[in-house]
Amino acid sequence: HTSYSICTMQRSGGIVGNSGQPWVLRRVRLTWLSFMLFFILVFFPLIAHYYLTTIDEAGGPDKRIFGPRPGGELCEAKHVQDLCRIRESVSEELLQLEAKRQELNGEIARLNLRIEACKRSIDSAKQDLLQLKNVISQTEHSYKELMAQNQPKLSLPVRLLPEKDDPGYPPPKSAQNCRLHTCFDYARCPLTSGFPVYVYDTGSYPWGEKLDPLVKQGFASSIKSSVYVTDNPNIACLYIVLVGEIQESPSSPPTSPLDLEKQLKVLPYWRLDGHNHLLVHLSRKSLTQNFLYNVSTGRAAVAQSTFFEHQYREGFDMVVSPLVHALSEPNFLEVPPQVPVKRKYLFTFQGEKVESLRSSLLEAPPQSFEEEMEGDPPADYDDRIIGTLKAVQDSHLDQVLVEFTCKNQPKPSLPTEWALCGEREDRLEVLKVSTFALVISPGDVQLVASAGCSMRLFEALEVGAIPVVLGDHSKLPYHHLIRWSEAVIMVPKPRITELHFLLRSISDNDLLAMRRQGRFLWETYFSTSESIFSTILASVRTSIQIPAAPIREEPAQEIPHKAGKLAGTDANMADNGDLDLGPVEVEPPYASPRFLRNFTYTAADVYRTWNRAPGPFHLFPHTPLDPVLPSEAKFLGSGTGFRPIGGGSGGSGKEFQAALGGNVPREQFTVVMLTYEREEVLMNSLERLNGLPYLNKVVVVWNSPKPPSDDLLWPDIGLPIVVVRTEKNSLNNRFLPWDAVETEAVLSIDDDAHLRHDEIMFGFRVWREARDRIVGFPGRFHAWDVNHQSWLYNSNYSCELSMVLTGAAFFHKYYAYLYSYVMPQAIRDMVDEYINCEDIAMNFLVSHITRKPPIKVTSRWTFRCPGCPQALSHDDSHFHERHKCINFFVKVYGYMPLLYTQFRVDSVLFKTRLPHDKTKCFKFI
Repeated sequence: HTSYSICTMQRSGGIVGNSGQPWVLRRVRLTWLSFMLFFILVFFPLIAHYYLTTIDEAGGPDKRIFGPRPGGELCEAKHVQDLCRIRESVSEELLQLEAKRQELNGEIARLNLRIEACKRSIDSAKQDLLQLKNVISQTEHSYKELMAQNQPKLSLPVRLLPEKDDPGYPPPKSAQNCRLHTCFDYARCPLTSGFPVYVYDTGSYPWGEKLDPLVKQGFASSIKSSVYVTDNPNIACLYIVLVGEIQESPSSPPTSPLDLEKQLKVLPYWRLDGHNHLLVHLSRKSLTQNFLYNVSTGRAAVAQSTFFEHQYREGFDMVVSPLVHALSEPNFLEVPPQVPVKRKYLFTFQGEKVESLRSSLLEAPPQSFEEEMEGDPPADYDDRIIGTLKAVQDSHLDQVLVEFTCKNQPKPSLPTEWALCGEREDRLEVLKVSTFALVISPGDVQLVASAGCSMRLFEALEVGAIPVVLGDHSKLPYHHLIRWSEAVIMVPKPRITELHFLLRSISDNDLLAMRRQGRFLWETYFSTSESIFSTILASVRTSIQIPAAPIREEPAQEIPHKAGKLAGTDANMADNGDLDLGPVEVEPPYASPRFLRNFTYTAADVYRTWNRAPGPFHLFPHTPLDPVLPSEAKFLGSGTGFRPIGGGSGGSGKEFQAALGGNVPREQFTVVMLTYEREEVLMNSLERLNGLPYLNKVVVVWNSPKPPSDDLLWPDIGLPIVVVRTEKNSLNNRFLPWDAVETEAVLSIDDDAHLRHDEIMFGFRVWREARDRIVGFPGRFHAWDVNHQSWLYNSNYSCELSMVLTGAAFFHKYYAYLYSYVMPQAIRDMVDEYINCEDIAMNFLVSHITRKPPIKVTSRWTFRCPGCPQALSHDDSHFHERHKCINFFVKVYGYMPLLYTQFRVDSVLFKTRLPHDKTKCFKFI
């Protein structure tokens, strides 16, 4: 232990004693080490770099090892190839961007130039537009000046109404000299007066109590229905006094002519001479007293059935027809049909003339013309007539019936007049089997018109026997206005020997035409008291050239409804390719012009008829009872009457399309849609009309007694939708002339019909070229059932048709007026009874008036929408009822007016894609 401690102490003392010398050594070593480290880190790289650079320069540029290398040698290194590719791609994109930037800068510069050019062009266009506006303004001003010069503003003439006691102008030298220009005061009847007529109350004059009650009742009912009758006598143009027919009564003596003159002069508005008065005498018997014979009527005109030559004032007085059906319309079912043309008897005559009847019944047949020329003419032609007709009957060449003595007591008659035999029913039964009915005028040539002849004429026309009037001196009713030669054969009595030859030479077509015209005259002018009264007024009004009153339109009682969202256009309805169907009107709808002329029609075109005019047809604003001409009176309307329309503008299809067809530059049509409790179907149909060109408005005839639902939203198609309330559920409501319809063209369409816009437009174009026809889509025809001897309704596909159903058809609004107010009421009653056949009735009416078939367009036959609720036409009884309707309508008209046609209109260029350089000229083979 002791030894160990000593050693330790020695070792420790040695270290401590020598501590200064080792510290210096350590300091030196550290400095040297730092210097070496700095030399290695700084100077050695510099020396190495200098050495290596010297080696590359000594070896030449091709033997460089560490210096930069030319080309892509550096890229040969594998680890930098990707970086090289990226560098090349970026370089290429930068070049492309630079080129694109330069291109865009060039485009921007060019666009800036164009903008400047457009600005200059806009400024120039504004200047041109301003100049054009100035030119248009100047042109309009010049046009207004020309119109003011050619059509100056006119005010209505002042009506100078004379006082009650005004004596008027000097009377004519003789009552026989009375004419309109001498005895009629035109100052009371201006053209714009509307032709007011005042009718005296039959109880205001003494002989009114003696009038026939049936005549008074019929006359009173006619007054109520006339649009011309006024209760204000101070403004009246015409004053009417009913003077007959007087009831014969033994207790009351007849009024003497002198007393009658005194009673006429005390009438409140007689004004001393009775100017503008019309004395009407309506006969109900064959022998009617000539109540006004030897009575001085002053300036008052006379309308009656019996006139003597010295009593009748040509152009002033009026021969009227007898009043047979005073209170009731004739029964059309009792009127025989107009076919077959030839009947049992060629001609018939039954009558007796007691005053001049000689022994002619026993005499031989008359002499020949050669023998007659050598001798004196016969004293009484009636004797020759009797002998000739008896000879024809005895010859048995044709079956005729002539009786010159009545089996029973003949009806009272005037002297030298042939009296009627038997009762009216018996005479009608004979006439129903007669092709011709002889009407022998009175033997006294001074008797120019008689009630007996008028009665024979009335009965013959009623049952379809063609009247043959023997005697050219007779004046038939309204002879100054009606062309009787189209319905009556007028034969002078000296030609009695040629009568048989004449009657046998008339063809069946002419016979049927005369019979049809006679039936029209009877229905229009003679059949009822209303027609007789209207004809008398129309005759006076036409003579003094006053325009007729407008037609009576049905006031539309609108049902309020709410419009929903804007309706879209069905793609199937408006898929027309690049074809422009026409403008969808952005302006308010415009109505068709009511008249193109104001007054000239009363003189210039009154004798132009449909069936005779070689050019366009004409309808002018007369009432249907205007006795202008028998062949045209049935075509005359008022208000929205037909206008003279020519053919299309012609030219290429493109020009025709732009012109729409016809020569009227602007025209629209109205859709009339009948509906009954099918709101969803109706809304869909209305939506399909959105965007339809030339559409004026839509009139929805709400045929249900229940109003539309309160929450029903109607589509907004950009045009008015007028919902019309009806008084009752009737299919006839479809054809009422609603005042809401302001266009001539009416498109009648069912609420479930499915038509494309191009089909509707094509139908409208065709209708404008044939405005007097029904132009539509569903075609049907009638056929004769040989087994049952009746007519049938047929809807099968066929090469011909005779009807176009109005469930989708265009027609003129004038026909709606004729259907509702002129067509026999029995037909409308039939439609209401069956709730069917209104479309057939319209086809019957138009064909009867125009004697033309309808026009079918497109080849489609069915237009019902898929998925719609069941319609009336789906019922099994539908076709059976239509068979009955056709046969009933034939009985009412007396013949089958429907005409067959194999004509159908399809478009050649409508909706046909054509090159623009091929639309100027076409050649069809």
